[in-house]
Amino acid sequence: MAATELDQIVNLCKRRGFVYPSAEIYGGFRSTYDYGPLGSLMLRNVKDAWVRSMVQQRDDVVLIDAAVLGPPQVWEASGHLSNFSDPLVDCTVCRNRFRLDKLDDPNVCPSCGGSGTFTEARQFNLMFKTQAGPVADAGADAYLRPETAQGMFTNFSNVLQTSRKRPPFGIAQVGKSFRNEITPQNWIFRTREFEQMELEFFVPPADGASWYEYWCEHRMEWYRDLGIPDSMLRLRPHADDELSHYSTGTSDVEFLFPWGWDELEGIAQRTDYDLTQHAAHSGERLDFFDQASDERYVPYVIEPAAGATRTMAAFLLAAYDEEEVNGETRTVLRLHPRLAPYKVAVLPLSKKDTLTPLAKEIRAMIGERYMVDYDETQAIGRRYRRQDEIGTPLCVTVDFDSLEDSAVTVRDRDSMEQVRVPIDSLMSELSTRLGI
Repeated sequence: MAATELDQIVNLCKRRGFVYPSAEIYGGFRSTYDYGPLGSLMLRNVKDAWVRSMVQQRDDVVLIDAAVLGPPQVWEASGHLSNFSDPLVDCTVCRNRFRLDKLDDPNVCPSCGGSGTFTEARQFNLMFKTQAGPVADAGADAYLRPETAQGMFTNFSNVLQTSRKRPPFGIAQVGKSFRNEITPQNWIFRTREFEQMELEFFVPPADGASWYEYWCEHRMEWYRDLGIPDSMLRLRPHADDELSHYSTGTSDVEFLFPWGWDELEGIAQRTDYDLTQHAAHSGERLDFFDQASDERYVPYVIEPAAGATRTMAAFLLAAYDEEEVNGETRTVLRLHPRLAPYKVAVLPLSKKDTLTPLAKEIRAMIGERYMVDYDETQAIGRRYRRQDEIGTPLCVTVDFDSLEDSAVTVRDRDSMEQVRVPIDSLMSELSTRLGI
């Protein structure tokens, strides 16, 4: 069964090197996390799987990497300076701060239980502001981007001209964003520094509704294909009072976290708001001329925007399993092979010099194609359990018979079945089993 308590995953990730509290030797820094040897690999795999689906397997989407720092004009045009805020209240008794719209009861403090102890709500802008250059004056103001989207809008004309695409086409981006959240919470789900995977898909205005439906289903299928069961996924349309200032319709892909249903990704119909705003503020034309119809128009935009870090958390929670094997509890992460930090582990049965050269040779051969772990410490049973717990799909055991028959034992993580495979056929066997 999947993890039912967040601590199950938090503890595993700390113990096995997925996620560490940032600056832990100094007592930590609230809501910041470092990704360890396994976590950095898995997070990269999540992003690579997204790029594979959204860019590599399509001919109508291109990838860019825009700057993190931006001038105030960008965020004024986008509406972030005036609209990107949350309602903030302070408890006059315990001095804690909360987002008013996230409280179960807007009159009761969840920290101290006080009733009627909140200050009047005030709007708190979530953007991180800094200065660019040596002089800290108004002319040097800059902002860390709160989303990756605006770099795709401001580069619309550049991409249109250099990629020779035409609507419907998309611009995709994966990268860091920063939001000064009032109440960051739930481990890596909501943090002030995070990574996004966003697509801006530009379409003729008349086709906006149909492409919106297409992307809602396409994005749901991505999560299913990578191992999240239907019982833990749902698509929830926003009510009218939830819609952002730019949206005429938004749906969230939600996951059943231990604390309840919460957002993995939003798919929004942004209409022509962003291109129109940037055109008006910059004085540059941001439209498209369709020679076939002799028509000039500002494209509508459909935006699937996912959080890479919270998506990684969802995959971990869905993959977590505990089962009894021979009277002992086996913990296993049943991660899709594309997401697993290591695809294969090479395990020599002994540290003896007679096995090490062959095991190292096999590790190097597999490493040409897949990320591989090499482990020669402790009993083989313990090493299998360690690989199960970090989600490695296949283990290759090199034993003393391997020196005679030029074969190895391949063990499957999920079934624990073991088969003898000739070394000459090993790469073909691994490829077939992994499916990648």
